[in-house]
Amino acid sequence: MTRAGIVTVAGKPNVGKSTLLNRIVGQKLSITSEKPQSTRDRIVGIHTQGDAQMVVFDTPGLLDPVYELQQTMRSAALRALEDADVILYLTDAGARDTRTLAEAAGLDSPPKAPVIHVVNKTDSVSRMQLKAEMERWPDAVFVSALTGDGVKDLLDTVRGRLPESEFLYPPDDMSTQSVRFFAAELVRETALEQLGDEVPYSVACVVEEFREDRSPIYVRALIYVERDSQKKILIGSKGARIRSIGEAARKKIETLAGAKIYLDLWVKVLPNWRRDSGALERLGYKSR
Repeated sequence: MTRAGIVTVAGKPNVGKSTLLNRIVGQKLSITSEKPQSTRDRIVGIHTQGDAQMVVFDTPGLLDPVYELQQTMRSAALRALEDADVILYLTDAGARDTRTLAEAAGLDSPPKAPVIHVVNKTDSVSRMQLKAEMERWPDAVFVSALTGDGVKDLLDTVRGRLPESEFLYPPDDMSTQSVRFFAAELVRETALEQLGDEVPYSVACVVEEFREDRSPIYVRALIYVERDSQKKILIGSKGARIRSIGEAARKKIETLAGAKIYLDLWVKVLPNWRRDSGALERLGYKSR
């Protein structure tokens, strides 16, 4: 009998959820950044090996929302917890976070699905610190999503918790989301990498055209910011910054798509979109 189910990866911002998803799937799907709150919606990766299939949800970091975008991010994380067959609750080995998942997520009761506590970033602490963490969390699974250390043991543990089921998707599938979706994410990731501390949180990206009938594939993407001053920063002197972002993003999309890409990149101002439910809906963020 095969096993299959939804595995939701949850935790506070910057504990390595996206890096773990990419490690499990063996492909760069979820964007990664040192800047917190880079994951804004659930990202779906599919890992099929032997008689088990894991549909892995990377989720936005659990936080107390201040504005509308953060509320939609929290809602996405909570929905993913409700949908899960198994939950991986990630904490940072160096953070000394003693909260349970229910406490971190502000839940009234523990989730229905079994929760596996995963202590990540074991590569970032000393042996003495790691030993102390292992004594503190004797039932946890310790991993480094960055190096892959411990991830095989984690997958073996997850496999044993999955329900008996036929595979939910074809074994060769890596995601339920399209290359078009990931193209927008990779443009946004590149902006996060190249911009300073203020502008990235005001950046959203939407792919308006994705023409696979052309060679190279034609991708027209719009980067949205909230103010004219941010648009000027994003474009840069004589267009230097937007060209740099476009060139780097194009290479990432080509790696994912396995084909040549022509990336047509534009910048527009959508005032206060992070606090506007209508604008969020237009940009693809769902509050429920």
